[in-house]
Amino acid sequence: MHKKILTLFLFLLFTGYGCAAGSSDIDRTIQAQGQLIIQNQQKISDLQADVDTLRGQLEETKYQLNQVIERQKMILQQMANGSGFSSNSNSDSQENNSAPSSDSTSSTSSSSDLSGWTTSGDDKADYNFVMQFVNDGKQNNEAIAAFQKYLKTYPKSNYRANVNYWLGQLSYKQNKKDDASFYYATVVKDFPSSPKAADSLYKVGLILLDKGDNKNAKAVFQQVVNKYSKDKNAVALANKKLASLK
Repeated sequence: MHKKILTLFLFLLFTGYGCAAGSSDIDRTIQAQGQLIIQNQQKISDLQADVDTLRGQLEETKYQLNQVIERQKMILQQMANGSGFSSNSNSDSQENNSAPSSDSTSSTSSSSDLSGWTTSGDDKADYNFVMQFVNDGKQNNEAIAAFQKYLKTYPKSNYRANVNYWLGQLSYKQNKKDDASFYYATVVKDFPSSPKAADSLYKVGLILLDKGDNKNAKAVFQQVVNKYSKDKNAVALANKKLASLK
């Protein structure tokens, strides 16, 4: 009888100990899982912060890319005429059959002064009249104002590519390179088949060189070679610049 009681006592003792030990293990497991959850939540928070940072960087990159694109558009403004930015550059001699001639004399006026000049309604005659002053290299400010008035009066004229080109030439001569870029860009963008387009792109490179931006200048000269391979003069000039930038 005593032996049975002792056996029962030992059984209850060890059973209680086992339950206590099991309870302790469960507590430790719960605590470990809790810590793991906290650590994972912290990692998720860190990752979210990283994502927010990357999103901000992406938006900034997009903005900068748009700025670069706009700058490239401005770059495409610059046209070349043969060997430089002389406002006399061959007096439109590079025009082919698809472009208007500038050889005829003006029928609008025999005046030797552009001050107060008004359009006549004949876009060809007015173009040739203003070109007299461009070719002479005189009254540059007046010539710019006259051609600006011309563009407003004749928005559909076949001479628009030429007028924008010469506005670029005149602006560059006055060291107004941003204005020159605007007019050159108009030619390249709106009149890509114009005989002036290759020269425009070449002059983009020249203006970039003036500004010390050799990297983009090189890219523009390469575009002249690739895009206007039929314009031997512009390609030769562009290749010469490329060789000097290596």
